[in-house]
Amino acid sequence: MGFFPFATDNIKEKMWIETFSVLIVDDEECHLDIIEQFLSERNYRVFSACTGTEALCILENEDIDLVLLDIAMSSMDGYRVLREIRAMKERYIPVIMLTSFDSKEDKIKALEEGSDDFLNKPIDKYEMYARVQTLLRMRHYSKQMAVAKQRLENEVARQTAELQQALNELQLLNSKLADSHREIVERLSAAAEFKDPETAAHIQRISHYCGVVARAMGMGEEEVNLMIQASPMHDIGKIGVPDHILLKPGKLTKEEFEKMKQHTVIGHKILSGSDSQLLKLASEIALSHHEKYDGTGYPRGLSGADIPLSGRIVAVVDVFDALTSRRPYKAPYPNEKAYEIIRQGSGTHFDPLIVRLFFENLSEILRIQQQYQDER
Repeated sequence: MGFFPFATDNIKEKMWIETFSVLIVDDEECHLDIIEQFLSERNYRVFSACTGTEALCILENEDIDLVLLDIAMSSMDGYRVLREIRAMKERYIPVIMLTSFDSKEDKIKALEEGSDDFLNKPIDKYEMYARVQTLLRMRHYSKQMAVAKQRLENEVARQTAELQQALNELQLLNSKLADSHREIVERLSAAAEFKDPETAAHIQRISHYCGVVARAMGMGEEEVNLMIQASPMHDIGKIGVPDHILLKPGKLTKEEFEKMKQHTVIGHKILSGSDSQLLKLASEIALSHHEKYDGTGYPRGLSGADIPLSGRIVAVVDVFDALTSRRPYKAPYPNEKAYEIIRQGSGTHFDPLIVRLFFENLSEILRIQQQYQDER
């Protein structure tokens, strides 16, 4: 089935159109008949209603893709019906308002209530076809995106369940072999990618950023390598955060943010209890990387040197990477803006020494940033 409704293939065109249902709402039957005739000529599935109450009943029981809604109706005007449609949180239905008056005030009010377009009466059928076609094409894409999103969520759930099962089995074995440790790192790091596909290279950047700062702190190579291997697991606790919170495009509510904060505790619980130095360090990082130097962070409100050094290092590089990366709720910030935020956070959010070492090694940080870019 093609995406474009008026393709040269008439069969595909008819199939595309007949997948859509249009509801006409007008308390004047003559207008209903005219518009219904126009739409029937293009083979849309057409429903009609003479009152707002009847229209809302149809919307509750039918899968309507577009509404043509008269503004000036007697019992329940179009504005009120439009508000009721927009209150249907589970789906978004495009609405074209119909008016006999070419009033700027009416159009502004309709836009404020959530209208997508306008048509003036008497209806010009070719103008109507064009506007209906445009909104239904958008509706078509929206439906396809919803299907793709559901498939992705199902795949995420499947992959996450498999990874969690694999982790449980590996923890039961309690192996001390280095190759087993590396396998755990790979599997846990992959879990973060499956939960949030927009941050696929995030764990690689965090790993190498931590290595740069750890060397600058004077750590030995063994400690540096542990930081490089353990830091990618800092957000493994997001396995336990619901997708509707983790991938929410807007600002989190207070309750949602409280659930998001639990990823530090969840990650710590997943990784703790092992004799492995690698998992011990990863557990420490998972729990402490959102603590703040002034004691206002979470989950324990630690401050200064009471925050593990590993958590203080990850805190700086994690925020830098989050600021400069695309997320469901924001576009990436320019590096310069991220620098400003990190400098402002020195002594409050971040350990001042780590901030200084971060900027002293900025050329290496930027090389890593360039090498491990997110796929677009």
